[in-house]
Amino acid sequence: MFKYLKNDLPASLVVFFVALPLCLGIALASGAPLFSGLIAGIIGGVVIGSLSGSQLGVSGPAAGLAVIVLTAITKLGSYETFLLAVIIGGILQIILSILKAGVIGYYFPSAVIKGMLAGIGIIIFLKQLPHAVGYDADYEGDLDFFQADGENTFSALSSMLDHISMGAVLVTLISLTILLVWDKVLAKKHNFFKIVPGPLVAVIVGIIYNTFVDPSTGLSIMDEHLVSVPVPDGISSFFGQFTFPNFGAITNYEVWVIGVTIAVVASLETLLSVEAADKLDPEKRVTPTNRELFAQGTGNIVSGMIGGLPITQVIVRSSANVQSGGKTKLSTVMHGLWLLLAIILIPNLINQIPLAVLASVLLIIGYKLGSPAKFVEMYKLGKGQFIPYVVTVIGVVFTDLLMGIGLGLAVGITSILIRSYKNSHFLHIHENDNGDHRVRMTLAEEVSFLNKGAILRELNNLPDNTFLELDVRKTIRLNYDILEILDEFAYKSKAKNIDIRVISNRGEFHNPDSFIDIFLRRKEVAA
Repeated sequence: MFKYLKNDLPASLVVFFVALPLCLGIALASGAPLFSGLIAGIIGGVVIGSLSGSQLGVSGPAAGLAVIVLTAITKLGSYETFLLAVIIGGILQIILSILKAGVIGYYFPSAVIKGMLAGIGIIIFLKQLPHAVGYDADYEGDLDFFQADGENTFSALSSMLDHISMGAVLVTLISLTILLVWDKVLAKKHNFFKIVPGPLVAVIVGIIYNTFVDPSTGLSIMDEHLVSVPVPDGISSFFGQFTFPNFGAITNYEVWVIGVTIAVVASLETLLSVEAADKLDPEKRVTPTNRELFAQGTGNIVSGMIGGLPITQVIVRSSANVQSGGKTKLSTVMHGLWLLLAIILIPNLINQIPLAVLASVLLIIGYKLGSPAKFVEMYKLGKGQFIPYVVTVIGVVFTDLLMGIGLGLAVGITSILIRSYKNSHFLHIHENDNGDHRVRMTLAEEVSFLNKGAILRELNNLPDNTFLELDVRKTIRLNYDILEILDEFAYKSKAKNIDIRVISNRGEFHNPDSFIDIFLRRKEVAA
């Protein structure tokens, strides 16, 4: 497990710096205690990271659940009652893992998953620009087009021009310079620069800048532009921040409805992130999805027990892990430990980190995920890949993660239906000198109800006095719907004087009364 410590240690620190403001921002947007976001981040790292089969995926509170959490807390009347729903959601996720529901994750087209990554990259980049210049009206981690502050992604870019902090801009420029030089130049010069992560250096420089710059110069960083971690007065105050569930609400119908909602949405976001993280993995390892659902369910139970937000695997932190050189899940576990140690030992120091530094880290992550080169790469693969990819990107940017995935998936399915309509069979037409038509139709190995329209079209277009050879020797599975339309055609063909011969591996059948009987005898009818 410690074989790749030199890779996982620096990666864990980068993920920690990315996760810290996201945990706090999502808790704030959820209407929950700030400490609840940190609990979820710690549990996502230590508990889920230990149980998961994902080597690079990172779990924690997700922006996609923020609106659900906010609404649920309001509806249930207390955060303690909401925590019970989180526990129920976790139990349901474990049940889903036992039922092998993780297989759902394998049914998302590659183009849609890549589009999701690019869309999130663009969103991260656009959302971090205001933070980079000191306009922090929107919470860290928001991925939705319409923001809680009444702005949207693009209107916020306009508003930030009226709220520019020169101190934040200067810190951003310094941080970006450090990050780029560290990655592009210094890391290639000496191993020291590979072990010590550039983001850590940028954070240290940001803290030094904030400490020593004179406020009178107008270049200092104001408190509202710094990380804000709850600072306990002592051990008793620290443990006093934990909240425990109200088990007395177990008979409340609304608690169960919210629990089911959390289980479904959290599982779906996790499976999407698993697919995306596996796409980013340089070693192309495959995460066992059912084990991931079990790990997520366990994590949500623990999080709900001690006052944490619901947890999913999250692509922003997972991307940071991959791009920082993480190799194994040790980096995920360690980032959770850093969160725990930071809020216990050095909360005051953490609160000196300018948000502009962390925005710089996320700007680079966002650019790498959504770079123009990826669009060119997908375009070269053809419109069958490019169109679902672009639709997913647009959907993610202008709506939210799940809606964007849904739009891309709809386009992908439509594309499959169109190809199925066109390619369900091969049609060979031969015309004799005397004008007679001889037509051979060769059905594919697998013919489903999706091919119904294409086959009907060709059969209905056959002219009178045609000799039709229907070759099913390659056909392994034939859907019952197809048999029914063939039977109907056999009946109607008599009126058009169409002669039919069926060629199969079991012999030839001339003008059969029932195609269903032929295939039932072969036991080749697909459900």
